[in-house]
Amino acid sequence: MNDETYRLTSHIIRREMHSSRAVPSIIVAALLILLCLYVMLEAALKALGQDPWLIGPEQAAAWVGSLPGGVAPSFLGAAGALVFLMGLIFFLSAVLPGRRAKLSIPNERAAVVVEAEVLASSLARRARVAAGVTPEQVLVTIGRRVVEVQVRPTSGIPVDEQAVQSAVEDELRRTAVEPVPDVRVAVAPSGVIGQ
Repeated sequence: MNDETYRLTSHIIRREMHSSRAVPSIIVAALLILLCLYVMLEAALKALGQDPWLIGPEQAAAWVGSLPGGVAPSFLGAAGALVFLMGLIFFLSAVLPGRRAKLSIPNERAAVVVEAEVLASSLARRARVAAGVTPEQVLVTIGRRVVEVQVRPTSGIPVDEQAVQSAVEDELRRTAVEPVPDVRVAVAPSGVIGQ
């Protein structure tokens, strides 16, 4: 694979595995556009000698300048908390990685990305066969670095935890996901009756 193809494939995989920042950006841009349009409307009404639509520019400036006088402290606290919360949400959406529940599989010919749910289903099938239980008795969750397998055995029939772990690790090696997560198997102490 040449360098240009490798860079393009890496870029595609990164875009598929990380969420877009477009939605928060569009929300902020729309709010700023609406605010600017409102200010322009009030300024145009003032320039034409008309009455303000909601509040005139001088009245708004005088109100902001007189804060916190004449405003209930609880209202100021709630407004401040709301502004802080909105700022925190937008800041965190910009700073945090925003990873999606997907994993990449190295391939020289194509960019291969698999949903975590699909991989979890495959791992659950292998764990179920290794444990000798029904599909309802196995739960697999996939995190960034850990695959957790929870098995509820059939009452009276022991489950070999090491065999389940080996089967799940083998399935992970066969799929060749990157990065390879660690596998943790937990067998419930109480069994299921009649499965």
